[in-house]
Formats: sequence, C-alpha cells, structure tokens
Amino acid sequence: MKATPASNRKHIALFGAPNAGKSSLFNALLGQERAITSDIPGTTTDPVSKAMELLPFGPVVLVDTAGLGDDTPLGAARRKKTERWLALADLALYVIDAGRYDAERLCEMKKAFDKHRLPYLIVFMKSDLYQNVPNAEPSDVAPDSFRVSIYDPASVENLRSAIASALRERTDREGSLIGGLVKEGGVVVMVVPIDSEAPAGRLILPQVQLIRDCLDYSLRCHVTTERQLSGALTELPRIDLVVTDSQLFGFVDGLLPKEMPLTSFSILTARQKGNIQGLYDACETFKALKPGDKILIAEACTHTTAHEDIGRVKIPRALEKLAGGKLLFEFAAGPEFPQDLSGYKLIAHCGGCMLTRRAFLARQDEAARQGVPFTNYGLTLAYCGGVLERAIRMILPKAFFRNFPHPSP
Repeated sequence: MKATPASNRKHIALFGAPNAGKSSLFNALLGQERAITSDIPGTTTDPVSKAMELLPFGPVVLVDTAGLGDDTPLGAARRKKTERWLALADLALYVIDAGRYDAERLCEMKKAFDKHRLPYLIVFMKSDLYQNVPNAEPSDVAPDSFRVSIYDPASVENLRSAIASALRERTDREGSLIGGLVKEGGVVVMVVPIDSEAPAGRLILPQVQLIRDCLDYSLRCHVTTERQLSGALTELPRIDLVVTDSQLFGFVDGLLPKEMPLTSFSILTARQKGNIQGLYDACETFKALKPGDKILIAEACTHTTAHEDIGRVKIPRALEKLAGGKLLFEFAAGPEFPQDLSGYKLIAHCGGCMLTRRAFLARQDEAARQGVPFTNYGLTLAYCGGVLERAIRMILPKAFFRNFPHPSP
C-alpha cells in the first residue's frame, strides 16, 4: 500500500477557520507531527498533504488546508488555494472550534460542499474543554457530527472509523479499469510498445493497473509487444478483449479479426476517471475543425518530451491532418489547469492516470460549464485512425453512439 500512487488514493481535505484545530486533527489522524501547530492565526499557509494507510479502508491522502476567513494580507491567496480542494477532495472534514461556533459559517460551508457534490463530516474540536457547543441550538448542529479531542484517542479513532465508512461507500460506487467489461475467466491481451517513450525497466501506470485489475476480476492477462502480437493471436484459442497503446490503433486494428473487441489503455482510464459519454460526444467537434482553431493539449503530469511525444507531436499532427491546415496549440502540464477556457475549440486531455477521479471530473465539468468540448488522447487517436466506434463498443451501449463521419484510417 505504501507504493500506491496519489492518483489512486482517496483525498481527505480538512477545512475550517484559522485556529479551529485543523492541523492538530491532521497530526492526530496521522499519528505523527507532520503539520505545524500554533495559536497564531494563519500558521498553515499552503495545503500540506501526507499519504497514510487508513485502516480498514486502505491508502489515502490527508490534506491540511489554510484557514478560511483569514483577514491577513495573504488571506485571499490562501483562500484561493484552499477552495481549490473543494473540487479535488473525495471527502471533506469541516473542523470547528467548539468554543467558537459560527452557525452562519457552517451553513455557508454546507452550501459550498453541496455545490461541489463533496461529501463531508463535521468535527467539533476541543471537546475536552467544551461539553456543549456554546451559542448553538441542538437543531443547528448536525446529529452525525463528531466531538474530538486530541487528548482522547477514542474520539480520534471513532472519527477514523467514520471516515473509512464514508470513503468505502463512495468507492463502491466507482468503477475500475475493466470491471464489468469481460466476464470472469476471460482472456485479455495487452499490446505494450517498447519505444523511445517507454520508461526503461518498467511499465507505465495504466499498464500496471490493468494487470492488477485483471487479477482482481479473475481474468487471464497476456502482455505482448506489437511485434509479437501476430504470434499471440495464433497461439491463443480465445481472446475476449485486446487493449493497446492508443498510438498503435491503426496497426492493431489491421491485425485483429473485425469481430474481436479492441480498445486502449487511455480509453479505459477515461472510463474509470471521467464521464466517458461526454468524452465520446466531444469527438463530434473533430469534423468541424478548421485551420486557425485554437486547441488545448492538457496533461496531468510533467515529463521530458521526445521526438515521438504523443501530446506535443503525434496528436497535433493528427488533428492538423483532420483540419487540413495549421492549428494553434497551447499546452498545459501538471496540476494546474487554465481557469479561462474561452477561445478553445477543443480540449484534448491525457488519460488522467495521475489524477484522482474527482480531479479529472473537475476539469471535464469546468470545460462543460464554459461550453468547450473536452475529450482525451485515446478517443482522439481512435477517431483519427477511423476506429472510434470499435474502440468504444464494449464501453458504451450502442444506443449512445453518435453518427460521426470518421476519416479513413
């Protein structure tokens, strides 16, 4: 579990006023002194995160945010960074100093959590000092709120259990890469290229995750390069699904029998992380591209680019071929995503393996709010290769297919 990447961990963010006890609770949940605590308001200036194992749930990331309602000169900047976690967190803990209860502030935060569809727990700190919450009517305080003191291990453990239950309920509703696509005992073939972009001595994250998913769902998984694919097709009497790197769509499509299901790692990741129907519908924009249109290429991680780079080279080249001329490309990499998306004809995003589902959906939702079509690399290359409907067939019911005029591969 210690090696679980942050993108596969649920994120728990602590919100509250300055000096509400967030950092003390953060340390208590971790069982170590990770965040600085002080009576001075505004001690936490930037969000502090720490990976941990939350038993019996599993790997999570705990995030201690700067206090809301900070009136110091840097308060606005701190508030902006804190509010960003409303869209990124999987669960919020709203921390209140039991001796300084503010019903109006609690009501505002509940509205903010509901707006972002963010589940939350309310935590009253310093319960050892205050048996009752001053100035609060019983109806003001949520009946399922928690009274916690860092000097009372039982109260901390009770909160940990509640957090685990809330996260388990949310996780049970979310999908995996391949769950539900191939029946138990099925055979999956993975086509993994070993080229200049392949990391030496290891596989990339979606490939590793798919192997684990196959094991979890009692599937037989075979891994091969594109050069050995023909041999694998001959040797295996039955194949239920072939999953390829998106850059090999045309090559693999030409080798497989037409009735054999085919998709890509990027499309499976998009199914797991985002709204796959919305990503697919955005592909209709491809047919309307024309020279001079502005396109945003977005990636969740930063890496050294190569001459075969998919985001900087291959996708721009494929889209310009569709448009019949030069397009204006802008690039965003890493955790930051542009707030103003006006002017973009289309956003092509990576699979999002380094983002949590909440973070990926936040980007997709923001693009929808601003009216900008948002799709991903795998769907883009499938469309450009003329295999989009084949690549999405197992993932979307046929009733949801759109009549896209695909280019010839």
